[in-house]
Amino acid sequence: MTTETLIPFDDVLTDFDPALGLEVHVELNTATKMFCGCPTEFGAEPNSQVCPTCLGLPGAMPAVNAKAVESAIRIGLALNCEIAEWCRFARKNYFYPDMPKNFQTSQYDEPIAFEGYLDVDVDGETFRIGIERAHMEEDTGKTTHIGGATGRIHGADHSLVDYNRAGIPLIEIVTKPITGAGAKAPLVARAYVAALRDIILALDVSDARMEQGSMRCDVNLSLAPAGSGVLGTRTETKNVNSLRSVERAVRFEMSRHAGVLLGGGKVLQETRHFHEDTGTTSAGREKSDAEDYRYFPEPDLVPVAPSREWVESLRATLPEPPAERRARLQAEWGYSDLEMRDVVAAGAVGLIEETVAAGTAPQPARKWWLAELSRVANERGVELAEVGVTPTQVAEVQALVDAGTLNDKLARQVFEGLLAGEGTPAEIIEARGLALVSDDGALTAAIDDAIAAQPAVAEKIRGGNHAAAGALIGAVMKATGGKADAARVRELILEKLT
Repeated sequence: MTTETLIPFDDVLTDFDPALGLEVHVELNTATKMFCGCPTEFGAEPNSQVCPTCLGLPGAMPAVNAKAVESAIRIGLALNCEIAEWCRFARKNYFYPDMPKNFQTSQYDEPIAFEGYLDVDVDGETFRIGIERAHMEEDTGKTTHIGGATGRIHGADHSLVDYNRAGIPLIEIVTKPITGAGAKAPLVARAYVAALRDIILALDVSDARMEQGSMRCDVNLSLAPAGSGVLGTRTETKNVNSLRSVERAVRFEMSRHAGVLLGGGKVLQETRHFHEDTGTTSAGREKSDAEDYRYFPEPDLVPVAPSREWVESLRATLPEPPAERRARLQAEWGYSDLEMRDVVAAGAVGLIEETVAAGTAPQPARKWWLAELSRVANERGVELAEVGVTPTQVAEVQALVDAGTLNDKLARQVFEGLLAGEGTPAEIIEARGLALVSDDGALTAAIDDAIAAQPAVAEKIRGGNHAAAGALIGAVMKATGGKADAARVRELILEKLT
């Protein structure tokens, strides 16, 4: 195996200009498949959600999923695309075991949405990403290779095919060549996929879970001589399944292409596999051009011709664009740019919005979601929204803090109980005995004991050094198991000693 030469990333731009092309596949969350009535539930028993149509059996006839067409139109509108008045499906012919019909029903030269754009911000610079097309198609089955060291077909003893995924509705969103990004190309790629994912989630047409494959990105990259204004030979890194990996794939391929070209070689137009563990890519197969797939119109499906009235009624259902929503909420909440960046990165925008709507101030809402609950989500390896605590519960806990029933330390114990399924905040407080000690009589007794134990500190307070009260407050908190109201303890100490 030949070792590839990698040029340091910062040196690539001395000789070359990069060009990107990103193809993002989004599995739609329809209840049934694209061309049949089989369910689309994720994680079902292998080959339990199939029928003659999605298995490609002779005589089976497809029918278009109307909900998938609706979702495709809404995605196109959100990406500022034109919506075709008439479009049709085509057969994309190729043989592979996970495609039981030996062709994929897709759209070729007549997509449902085309000529759009999406603006993304990278380090204060706005890049307009042109959208070539967004077209409808069906997903393939899933092949698992058994017995090899890499999980790929080479070296495997045998392969298993699960056709549950065959026929799942897909939207493929294809950009125009992205040029002019220079050293920011990896960041632009990541920002685009992140912004696209935000839109898909806001539209509620997919769960867009990249780690499960319901949204995945094919990263096309080429290098051309600096200033030439041409496009070089591209490679396509397939099925990249995280935002971080999109960035890393672009960065690695730029370094690899530069090594090939500066070494006097030619870049081979091919597909590449991305390796999460190393951040590198390896060769797949020689990349086919469109004519190799022998596209021709699908004879078993009628064209799709959405009326202008339907398109406009769907336009009215579009949510507030995610970027505009974030800017509005940041202004309403008074968050700094850094605070809002962390909220977005944690996937907490909607959760905080609901918590604030339930009566919590923005800063406490941010504190609980980003500190306490994000930590648990990271430990469990789940999305923040799946951690097991709702915005309403966060608001209930904070209301108890605001009322003086809890302090932050006790509130964390309430969250522990919520995460353990011990009941409502009120039930957890009662069961665990977590309410603050606010009875002045009980607090006064603990204060007297603290003063008796630390007479020197008491004298400092009598002498005007009020900061010394912290030592006595700490002693009272320890004596009450952290359940004393610290603010009230301070008031009582100063009343007694000044």
